[in-house]
This record gives sequence, C-alpha cells and structure tokens, in this order.
Amino acid sequence: MGKYILSAAAMEKLLKKAGAPRVGEDAKEELIKVLEEHALKIGQNALRFTQHAKRKTVTAADVREAARQ
Repeated sequence: MGKYILSAAAMEKLLKKAGAPRVGEDAKEELIKVLEEHALKIGQNALRFTQHAKRKTVTAADVREAARQ
C-alpha cells in the first residue's frame, strides 16, 4: 500500500465516523483508491480554472468550483 498518499489509518477513521463498527483492510485500500482518483480529477480541474484565470496559485475557489463539476 505504499504507493498512495492517503493513509489507511485515516480511511479507518472516516469509515468509523460514518458508523462502521469494524473496517477491513480491503475496505481501507479501496476507499484510498476511490478518494485519490476523485481528488486527482478535482485537482486537475482546479488547475484548469487557475490557468484560465492566468494565475499560478490554485485557490480554494478553484477547488470548490472543480468539485462542483
């Protein structure tokens, strides 16, 4: 699991916060994959907004707008 940015511990905390009494290793790994794929798409879209505005810094507004799409 070393190729991911997000941690398995963070995924377990999220799933437990959602109400799961127990969390399997496979569930943690799958949630990491899904969230990282989604976050990467949002990041790429946010970068497009940044570049369109002729800026170099990605702002919170860029991320919000990218997440809405």
